[in-house]
Amino acid sequence: MKVILLNDVKALGKKGDVVDVAEGYARNFLLPRNHATEASKGAIASLDSQKKAQAKRDATALADAKELAVRIEAMRIAVKAKAGGNGKLFGAVTNADVADAITESLAVPIDKHKVEIKSQIKALGSYPVEIKLTKGVVAKTTINVIAA
Repeated sequence: MKVILLNDVKALGKKGDVVDVAEGYARNFLLPRNHATEASKGAIASLDSQKKAQAKRDATALADAKELAVRIEAMRIAVKAKAGGNGKLFGAVTNADVADAITESLAVPIDKHKVEIKSQIKALGSYPVEIKLTKGVVAKTTINVIAA
């Protein structure tokens, strides 16, 4: 019996897969627990249209992320921090500080968890950072830490 999985089922497949299972397994386990639905022509057509729509949304999101990466790489980002007379900071510049500076400059929200700083920033100057926007899209830029 062919069924379309509505959830991930261990050792059987992932959500949206069309699999062939024993009729008793489908009737007694998968269907009553809403892990699967019977694979009729209409259900398969609906699944195909959902997959196409998801692929289109993913392509649009990827294009938007690439465009944002180009915008981030083209700009110089300034982060203000309190510093002493010798150029050392009182504390450190964090991922959240960098994300806030990018959000302020571009008016596009950036999650602090997506900002990657190679080493701690504890002095004034320029430092490289990476912003992981989506899977496979990374924007590399330089931030300037200036005294507040």
